[in-house]
Amino acid sequence: MKSITIFISFLFISLLTRAQAPLRLPDAVNIALKNSLDIQLAKNKIEANNINNNYGVAGGMPLVTGNLSDNEQVSNINQKLNTGTTINRSGAATNTLNVGVTGSILLYNGGRVIATKKRLAELELQSKEQLNSQVQAIMADVMTGYYDIVRQQSYTKTIDRSIDAAKQKLAIVKTSQQLGLANNADLFQAQIDLNALLQAQQAQWLVIGQAKAELLRLLTLKADSSITIEDTIIVDRGVNLDAVLASLTKNADVVAADEQVRINELVVKEIIAQRYPSVRATSGFNFARSQAAAGQLLLNQNYGPSVGLTFGIPIYNGSVYKRQQKTATLNVSNAELQKKILIRDYSAQAVKLFHAYTDALKQLETEQQNYKLSGQLLDLSLKRFQFRQATIVEVKNAQQNFEESGYRMVNLNYAAKSAEIELKKLANQLSL
Repeated sequence: MKSITIFISFLFISLLTRAQAPLRLPDAVNIALKNSLDIQLAKNKIEANNINNNYGVAGGMPLVTGNLSDNEQVSNINQKLNTGTTINRSGAATNTLNVGVTGSILLYNGGRVIATKKRLAELELQSKEQLNSQVQAIMADVMTGYYDIVRQQSYTKTIDRSIDAAKQKLAIVKTSQQLGLANNADLFQAQIDLNALLQAQQAQWLVIGQAKAELLRLLTLKADSSITIEDTIIVDRGVNLDAVLASLTKNADVVAADEQVRINELVVKEIIAQRYPSVRATSGFNFARSQAAAGQLLLNQNYGPSVGLTFGIPIYNGSVYKRQQKTATLNVSNAELQKKILIRDYSAQAVKLFHAYTDALKQLETEQQNYKLSGQLLDLSLKRFQFRQATIVEVKNAQQNFEESGYRMVNLNYAAKSAEIELKKLANQLSL
């Protein structure tokens, strides 16, 4: 019994430890892709297009129909035959029964079935590219949201260090005041500075909480769930603009736009095919039986197989097909233009993002030096203040420089990482 209790306690501690484990970026992305409602919609679209990608939907499979009709009729009969016989009867019952099975198969219709089948296949491929685009978009959003939390937490560390400095400053002022070397003005100013930093810390916690709530939304988890993130922002410095521009043709949106061009071209072929004759072979078996209580023909019954060919030749329909063909041709041109517009916009976006990426990396190198120097300056100012060689204003200025440098550094790091993520998304290169 004791061993069981120990095992249960160990299991509980293990589960608790696992629940408190930091959320890693690959796990966050996998959760988002698994829970995404947009992904589920895109998958359903693929499944629907896969179901429709069939020769039967395209109209190329044989058709088999069965029919059954049974009619009862009560008639008043008044007949005079050429033999001189007269038939005159009221309320005579008549029964007509028809049963048949007919099968037909399309032999030729100008290649419309082939064009339709190809269009259905292109629609399935397009839906897969749209799913790929959705996956890349979700990955980019999750990565950006994840690193936003890392950014905000990194800035919190700067505030925490500044708070430590403010506490040291306040302690120095209190000690100096006890020795009669400081006045209340310095004491009040030191306390005000510390309170302001504590408020900034509280505000920063709020920002982090809101950023976590946004990430939980992207993960399709409850907004009040508890997550812990412990990570750093590491920027890939090997992103190349020429490589990104060359990879734009692999972008899922561009590939889907190219698929749309082919889909519209196949629609043109389908419309053109309607202007050609169609040939359909038919075969069947029919049974017909008619029985009357009175009249010249009391019973008529016939049955047997049938076979034949049906020709359909369009002669004139008010030039509807011709107009439809012109409209479909314009749709092809529009699809090509939309693809060019997409490539143009993505190319411009890639150039702008790359400029932001390289500029942020250049500034980041300088800002990292500034952050290190401003931290050293803050420590030096505190020491000088302790020995009455610096004023409280000088210490406050050193704190502000340290905080501003830390804010700029984490923002530049995040800006470079965000640009990197968007560039890889454009090149369809996002991966874990």
